[in-house]
Amino acid sequence: MKKFLLLLSLLGVFFFSNIGLGRIGGGDIPFAPKKAKGVVFSHDFHVTDLGLTCQRCHPTLYVTRAKDKPVTMAEMNQGKSCGACHNGKDAFTSKGNCFKCHQ
Repeated sequence: MKKFLLLLSLLGVFFFSNIGLGRIGGGDIPFAPKKAKGVVFSHDFHVTDLGLTCQRCHPTLYVTRAKDKPVTMAEMNQGKSCGACHNGKDAFTSKGNCFKCHQ
């Protein structure tokens, strides 16, 4: 009986920890625009540090990596992609803040 409880508790730890469920946050996503320095989107910063939920961006702004299409800065400044939050109200604006993302 003790072995069974030990095994059950180990399985619980495995399935309800980051080991079993995968890493929350999705990792870093590199973007490499043609005319500017690349940008690395940090899921850890946005999800863990800021406390945003996955549903904030998925599936409304981003469905999957394969289905996402690159946007221009002009489109971003009109509220597409990162510009949906980086509008000067929810987060710093994408207009004129190039070096906050393009490092």
